[in-house]
Amino acid sequence: MKQAKKEGAPKKPAPAAQSVYELLPEVKPGQSIELLKELHILTRDGKLNQDSRRKLKQVYHLVQFIEPLVGDVLEKQGESKHGVSLVDHGAGKSYLGFILYDLLFKNKAAGEGGHIYGIETREELVQKSTELAARLQFGGMSFLNLSVAESTDSGKLPAAIDVVTALHACNTATDDAIDFALKKKAKHIVLVPCCQAEVASVLRKNKGKDLGRSALTEIWRHPIHTREFGSQITNVLRCLQLEAHGYQVTVTELVGWEHSMKNELIVATYKNLPRKRPAERLQQVLAEVGLDEMAQRFYTGEPAVSTND
Repeated sequence: MKQAKKEGAPKKPAPAAQSVYELLPEVKPGQSIELLKELHILTRDGKLNQDSRRKLKQVYHLVQFIEPLVGDVLEKQGESKHGVSLVDHGAGKSYLGFILYDLLFKNKAAGEGGHIYGIETREELVQKSTELAARLQFGGMSFLNLSVAESTDSGKLPAAIDVVTALHACNTATDDAIDFALKKKAKHIVLVPCCQAEVASVLRKNKGKDLGRSALTEIWRHPIHTREFGSQITNVLRCLQLEAHGYQVTVTELVGWEHSMKNELIVATYKNLPRKRPAERLQQVLAEVGLDEMAQRFYTGEPAVSTND
């Protein structure tokens, strides 16, 4: 015969509810859960699927490169801190900009935060990002419906920018971002170049007359090699151009972007380095591979930043 349960017996305490930060170690403490849901990284019930986990890992990886650059700008401002200005070109849905602001800017004291500008040609994405920033009270974010080239002369941006990023800006948009950074006297430039058809098209156009000139033209004689070599030489020219403006350039693989063939990361920091040799090398490479007509695209010139900065 079963014994009746004693009335008033103490119940076992319910297990303490775990926070989303405990359940999802990928989410950093204090990170906006609402933001991650709005960016569709987290589902509405706070779950993280495999694709979103990979996407978050990729953005974090890029943030790791940018965070010390932001710190460097603030450190060099000394006591007269006024924050960091950062422009993200080809922002798309602004995953990078929003997560950068959430992790590095939103909780900073006055003068230690800054402003992030997202540049994007698709008006509907600019509108959505503007509305999301307002909803999250991310007051230091602005979104502009401009091309990269248009943004260079836009009065809606400051005359000088501290950090410029361009993540997979297609075709010549990466080159326009470099032009923007040079003209805006950027202290740091972070690029993940995308495909660029311009150089390959010039190589293809001049192939007939160049083939007998040098054995090196065999490198891009076949159409598939023209495309691949065009992509490779484009990034070489970009690096030489930055060095010819006094920047220290580091090129590495952006580990964590395994799904993309475009996995090259270029980080340039203005150091006021000697410009003569990289400028000469740039001209020599252009001449050697028959790209003289592209000298205006990969221009050299005066230093981007004052030596007193």
